[in-house]
Amino acid sequence: MSRIEEVTRFLAAFAPLSLAESWDNVGLLVGDARTEVDSVMTCLTLTADVAAEAVGRGAGLIVSHHPILFRPVQRLTAETPEGRMLLDLIAARIAVYSPHTGYDSARAGINQQLAELLDLVDIKPLRSQAAEGQDEREPSTQLLGAGRHGQLPTPVTLTEFNRRVKQRLQIDYLQFVGDAEAVIKRVGIACGSAVEFMHDAMAENCEVLLTGEARFHDCLSAAGMGINLVLVGHYASERPGIEQLAVILANEFPDLIVWPSEAETDPLHRG
Repeated sequence: MSRIEEVTRFLAAFAPLSLAESWDNVGLLVGDARTEVDSVMTCLTLTADVAAEAVGRGAGLIVSHHPILFRPVQRLTAETPEGRMLLDLIAARIAVYSPHTGYDSARAGINQQLAELLDLVDIKPLRSQAAEGQDEREPSTQLLGAGRHGQLPTPVTLTEFNRRVKQRLQIDYLQFVGDAEAVIKRVGIACGSAVEFMHDAMAENCEVLLTGEARFHDCLSAAGMGINLVLVGHYASERPGIEQLAVILANEFPDLIVWPSEAETDPLHRG
């Protein structure tokens, strides 16, 4: 049986915490690293339903992409939904780890996975960053950093690109800003809510930035700047990476039962 610290040590190497954004809250957030564990559940966001699934199935560790306790708290009581959920997890001796933006930016992280899923070539970070102790000039650091950009093997129209995105992400719809007939050669990618990367994408001569969501005024800014945006939804941009993380952990720790949450769903629905 593995200890939690063995799993978290692997996660910290696979998705270096040094790559996380300065505002983030990553690492082991709840639990005792010395505890033995026989099952791990991955999820995008730790909600009451997801926590109940973990308790019901006897998970010893939850790897939640989005952190809990994101802001400082002064008390932990059953008077709030988050408090009740955390107290239930603690009572069940379930630990919680969050890789968040470290996983977004990792060499084989979510943005890299999306870039490869869309057949991009010559893939590089939109914002390069070396991990602690590594030289930025070394080839091994080329895929370290936030976001990704890459070249399509064959240029397509934005309409054709959108069709490919929906097919590969297995989603029925998306939103976009720009000219449907625009020719797309180079693509920028930043999962989640990362429309601020449109400036980095433009600097890398990308015709489009794919991200999860954007505010109305950011969409207006993109239109004014002349860069196309493809908005697939926050959930759709990151949930595949959570399912892949379960596969990665299962391969690394064959003695563990690992699964992505089955209770988790996109909170947004079409009316």
